[in-house]
Formats: sequence, C-alpha cells, structure tokens
Amino acid sequence: MLLGDIIARLTDETTATQTIVDLGDLGLLADMRKQAEDNGVSLGAYAAWTVRTYADNASSDEWTNLMGALNRSDDPGATCLQRAFGYVLTGIAESAAVAD
Repeated sequence: MLLGDIIARLTDETTATQTIVDLGDLGLLADMRKQAEDNGVSLGAYAAWTVRTYADNASSDEWTNLMGALNRSDDPGATCLQRAFGYVLTGIAESAAVAD
C-alpha cells in the first residue's frame, strides 16, 4: 500500500476510528478521546483531522522518519496514525484548529 493510500484511508472517520481501536493501545485511545472531547468532535473526526494536519504540516525530515518507520512496521496505518498524533500533541501543529 502506498503512503498516499494510507493517508487517504485514515482521513476517513470510520477507518481512523477502527484503526485506533485495533491498535489496542489504551493510552493512545484515551489521549485521543480526550483531545476529541476537548475539541468537541468525535474520535474519528479528531483522528482524521490529526492525519490531515500531519500530512499538511510535517517537515521533510519527519516524512523521512515516517518512511523509515513504515519500512519496519507490520501495520503501516497504525504507524502513520501514531506518528501523526504524536506530531500534533507535541505542539508542532498547535496553531491549526480542529475542523469537522
């Protein structure tokens, strides 16, 4: 699967929600639910926004790091979502507003 396909799938709310749940990472799930609630959107909408924000704002170094992580990953969608959420949580994209 190509990176563009992964990103396109994760910008769909239903797919993004299912990917988060399938990760089995309760900490990530709780953090994303809190952020979604804080922004007044559903978990899927927040996850999709996170991936779009990452795709629109990540530096070329971050893209290089993502590509390396994807090459070592058994689940590229989960890896992309985890990196996107980590990117947004670090405040790199804090000026962007969550939109449905």
